[in-house]
Order: sequence, then C-alpha cells, then structure tokens
Amino acid sequence: MKILLTGATGYIGKRLLPILVLNGHHVVCCVRDKNRFFCPPELASNVEVIEVDFLKEETLSVIPEDIDFAYYLIHSMAGSDSNYDELEKLSAENFVKRLSDTTVQQVLYLSGIVNEEKLSKHLASRKQVEAVLNKSPFAVTTLRAGIIVGSGSASFEIIRDLVEKLPVMITPKWLNTRCQPIAVTDVLEFLYKSMGVEATFNKSFDIGGPDILTYKEMLLGFAAAKKLKRYIITVPIMTPKLSSYWLYFVTSTSYKLASALVSSMKVEVVCRNNDINKLLAIHPIGYKEAIAKALVKIDENMIASSWKDSLISGRFNTSLSGFIKVPKKDCFIDRRKREIIDYDYTINKIWSIGGESGWYYGDWLWQLRGFIDKLYGGVGSRRGRTNRNEIHSGDALDFWRVLYANKDEGKLILFAEMKLPGEAWLEFKIIRNNLYQSATFRPKGFWGKLYWYSVLPFHGFIFKGMLNSLIDKK
Repeated sequence: MKILLTGATGYIGKRLLPILVLNGHHVVCCVRDKNRFFCPPELASNVEVIEVDFLKEETLSVIPEDIDFAYYLIHSMAGSDSNYDELEKLSAENFVKRLSDTTVQQVLYLSGIVNEEKLSKHLASRKQVEAVLNKSPFAVTTLRAGIIVGSGSASFEIIRDLVEKLPVMITPKWLNTRCQPIAVTDVLEFLYKSMGVEATFNKSFDIGGPDILTYKEMLLGFAAAKKLKRYIITVPIMTPKLSSYWLYFVTSTSYKLASALVSSMKVEVVCRNNDINKLLAIHPIGYKEAIAKALVKIDENMIASSWKDSLISGRFNTSLSGFIKVPKKDCFIDRRKREIIDYDYTINKIWSIGGESGWYYGDWLWQLRGFIDKLYGGVGSRRGRTNRNEIHSGDALDFWRVLYANKDEGKLILFAEMKLPGEAWLEFKIIRNNLYQSATFRPKGFWGKLYWYSVLPFHGFIFKGMLNSLIDKK
C-alpha cells in the first residue's frame, strides 16, 4: 500500500514511520523542510520524502494521486501564532481539497478527547479540524487520545521534570482533574490497526488506558516508579497565568506550550467508551506499566522521538535551509583551530556535546546563560537533547537548534534559540585532521554590538577550553 504520512518529523509520525515500512508499505512523508527529516538507512528504500506546507495550497501538487491511505498528524499545541486554531483549520481544508483528487480510501486522524461542552482553545481546534475532515468525500477515522505517556512526549517530560526537581509541590487545583492516560505504544497500535478496517470508517473513537487518574495521582505514580518521596499540596489561588509560569520555570516546556497545556488540563478527558478495543483486539497497558516502559527507553538511550525537537519548542518556526550557510558579512566571529590527536575521540565528543555531557568547559557559565534566558522568556537550557550520542538536523540541543549534522563529513552547525539581540551560530568542522571551531554572531543594531563586547571577555577561556576538551583526552 502507498501511505501518505503527514507530520513525519513529529513525535508520533517519527514512531509510526518504521511500523508502516516494516509491515511492507511504501510511505510518502510530507515535511515542510527536508533538512529536518532523517530516515534510518534500513527504511530508505520504501520511503519517499516531499516538501509540503499545508498552509500553502500551491505546494500540495507534489502529493501523489495514487495514495491508498493517509495519516493526518498535523498538530500545533502552541505555535508562535496566537491564531493557530485558524491556521489548523486552513491546513485541514487544504489537505481535504488536495486529497479529494487522489485515490485515498481512508484518512486516520489523531485528535484529543472532547467530551465536554466547554473546551480549551486547543481541544476546540482539534474538534474543528475533525469537522473539516469529515466533510470530505473519503472515509475518515478519528482516534481521540488524552495524555500520551512515552519517553519524549510533552506530558511525560513535564511530569518527569516536576517529580525529579521538586520534593514538595505547591500546585494549582487543576491537578485534581481526571484524565485517562494512554501509552504511546498503544496509540501507535490503534493508528496502525485501524487502517483499512471498514468498521472504523467515518467514525470517531476515544482511546485510553485502563486507568482513570487525576494529574496529582499521575505525578505520585511517577514518583513511586522512581522510588522518590514526594509531597503535593493543591491550592485554589493559582490562576491559569500563574500556573503556566509555574510549569514554564520548573520544566523544560515553552511558555506557550505551558499555557496551552494548563488550559487543556482544566478539562476532564476520560473515554466515553472503549468499543474500539474489542473491535481491533487491543488491550492497552496501564499507567504504571507505561511509565516503566518509558523509563527503560530513557535509561537505554533509545528515545525514538521527543516533543522538544519540534520547532515550536523554541524560537524557530521556519525552514532551516536559510540558516545553514553561516554568514560572515557584518558578523563578529570567534575562530579557533587545533590539530586532532585522535579522530574518533574528537568526533564522538562533538556528537555528544550538550545535554547531560555539558559543554566541556565552564559548564556553570552555560547553565547561568540558560537560566538568564529562561528569566527573559527564552527556551533556557532545560531541553537537553533527545539522544546522548546521535544528532540529526532539526534536533533541539539545550538552547541551540541543530541546523546541519553530518558525522561522516565531520561537520556540525548549531543555531542559537536563546533570546539575543541578533543571531548566533556555533560550528564545528574537521578538515585534513584539523578541528575548526567558530562562534559567529550577527548583531542587530547597537544593543547587539554591546552584547557581543560584554560577553567577549568570557570567550577567551570558554571557547578555548571547549576546543581543548574536544582534542585532549583526560
């Protein structure tokens, strides 16, 4: 079968792709930027990649007409645009218009549970998209999920941050809201097994695990799994805005995502029925088991995808292509070079930079810079990295975004997503057994130049120390 996969670089899309390919399907992946798409070599022969922006109807002509099935996984929990609900509607309308001219039999859409009349903006947008899709001439199957539990999911990472960092939590009253979490592995099974099943055509189903829990119980359940003693006190005085700031400063989430989550978490998301479980012979696992599976993936450094790698987790909301070529004109540049002693040591150190490995020299200064960035509404340095040893274009890396990563070529380019009066790049490249390290800053006006000169005294030992650590074995 030929399957169209939208959201192929997203949290669910990245995990669904290998399932589809390994089951013998040819998958056409829709991405806005090919530079952000990484396909494992073992899947490449059955994967086709096309650049499509569903907000721009003129780009949709590249979608093949001989599509059998399609997955609509385009979500924007908290994009940089305040009118993201209107953009999501337009995206769905353009999707329907284009796929109406194809041979697609069924579209599968992953939505949110919407069983209350008063919905958050995020959940109302999900419902609106569902309505647009259901006006199409092809069959639509909607799977509605609440909290998705899995390594790298936004909800899971927020729970993890809160529990691991706060022995005592003073929390808003929405922590007493009930929800029905579901393991990401079960979400993927529902998505795959629903494909081609006529009994699911033109219907919507709530999917969830067997446990109905409050958010407070979920936090305590994670604490129990980690064998941590935690105390949670809920208070009624926390406004949605204060709650959003609480999540933003304590966890790795962006403020916009925190705000959207707080708005959605005030709404109860419990499945109304689980008929689809019997229909597809699926037996979802409980919350405790889902947590255990996620922790194993983290411990084994096998996180398949993370919400942090989504462009909306930082300042970046556009194509990476225009930033890959590091500018020189009107820029301040700190250039350094050293001969490599052990190539494998150096390249592996570069590919492990950031996250738990740190920046190899003056880590407390990097952490301080991340803290200051967080205070001013930036991403801070809490995003870390998805994998301790691998880097791919588009990945988040502390307060950087990976623009280009080619280990065979020995070249890595990072772009700063911190709050800056300008734009900054950090580049590593190996040429003829020499490591070239460059920090480039393109200032915006007077304040940009002032910023560069104010941090210049630190560059001498930070960048020199980092370069030496990449060369010299301890």
